[in-house]
Amino acid sequence: MVVVQRCGTGCPIQLRDVTRETGITFRHTDGSSGRRYIVETVSCGLATFDYDGDGDVDIYFVNGAPLPGASTQGPPPRNALYRNEGGWKFTDVTAAAGVGDTGYGLGVCTGDYDNDGDLDLYVNNFGPNVLYRNNGDGTFTDVSRASGIAAHAGTGMGMICADFDDDGDTDIVVGNDAMANFVWQNDGRGHFEEVGLLTGLAYDAHGVGQGTMGVECGDYDNDGRLDFYMTSYQKQWAILYRNLGRGLFADVNHATGAGAGTYNQVTWGIGFVDFNRDGHRDLFIACGHLQDTVDLWDDTTSYHARNLLLANTGRGKFVDVSARAGDGLAVKLSSRGAAFDDLDNDGDLDVVILNSRREPTLLRNDSPNTNHWIQVRLRGTRTNRDGIGARIKVVAGDLTLTDEVHSGRGYQSHYGSCPFFGLGHRTRIDRIEVRWIGGASDILEGVEVDRLLQITEGRSSAQ
Repeated sequence: MVVVQRCGTGCPIQLRDVTRETGITFRHTDGSSGRRYIVETVSCGLATFDYDGDGDVDIYFVNGAPLPGASTQGPPPRNALYRNEGGWKFTDVTAAAGVGDTGYGLGVCTGDYDNDGDLDLYVNNFGPNVLYRNNGDGTFTDVSRASGIAAHAGTGMGMICADFDDDGDTDIVVGNDAMANFVWQNDGRGHFEEVGLLTGLAYDAHGVGQGTMGVECGDYDNDGRLDFYMTSYQKQWAILYRNLGRGLFADVNHATGAGAGTYNQVTWGIGFVDFNRDGHRDLFIACGHLQDTVDLWDDTTSYHARNLLLANTGRGKFVDVSARAGDGLAVKLSSRGAAFDDLDNDGDLDVVILNSRREPTLLRNDSPNTNHWIQVRLRGTRTNRDGIGARIKVVAGDLTLTDEVHSGRGYQSHYGSCPFFGLGHRTRIDRIEVRWIGGASDILEGVEVDRLLQITEGRSSAQ
């Protein structure tokens, strides 16, 4: 018998481990040889996206490669693309798709860079990066110096591009390891200024630089502003920064309980995810130490660790419900990247986790509730086709929700190309507003719930 305990909001969250049902045989390698190179500890991320346009979310796993001293016998490790066949069954289509890079993989993101209607794939390697064009043609120009981005060197790990100051253009937040984080403020004319210290995102509340790993943003308190969450190293809290407006942030970690369970862990992948569709974004945090012998000399932590789920109470607090949120939170491995999407098209968000040196973990959201939802897919016409950088506001009675479309987020990963909004008991949406990059907007009124809605730029009607 399964006993479902309720979270602080009165809505249960249940995540079930269904990895063995999926047919996924990918296994991560960090290329280790016993020499303990730093790069082997930080690999790597993954992407969830619909590569073939069939309406099902597919999965791309990034992999490592042999480092000096490691065995090179047998076929080289490669990245892997799994096509979602529905019903929690996945097929390895890496060879057919031609995306089996054998470089030392770290991060990945997707986007339609050539604007031909399908998603392309960009892989960040320890070594030459790889751009996979899905279809079409295109070229790039390096503007790092001209834009101001090259003015500062950092120890970048996770990053996200988001309009933190709500001025209509896309800024860049970079989590740096063991130093101040960078916040690149966009002036709207192609130039960026580093303002991390001025915003409050550079350090924690004590002015200390963290070992930042992953970076995620979302409006946890439904005040219309994007807040940021950053994961970190052992004996440092993962931190929630509340957006105060006017480009300023405050470390509210202890006031909200958003760092519960993180202090003795190394934390990596992160998602602001409304698992129970109650209109309040919960926190999922992937954990696992980077030192595989830490269990021998430190009994406060472990190489393999359980991941964390912090439920949003809707009253400015988070509650650790990991121990009662299903067998998916009992899995104990050394996790890195995590991605969150509706893998079975049932109207709630599921989880995929890349684990170092092991198979991935797939968690099906079995949360039993009757709350409503809406998911939005944007199609740009004058701006980029994927709507990346566009801001969406959903108004349903007393509830107002805000999100943006991102390419790349969390820890070296990509997910959530179609923003998902939990609506609680509300059965109709009064208004959806989309502000596209460049300032144009579309407004839809009287929208039905419980569906995936496509909004095309310049057409203020449901599709």
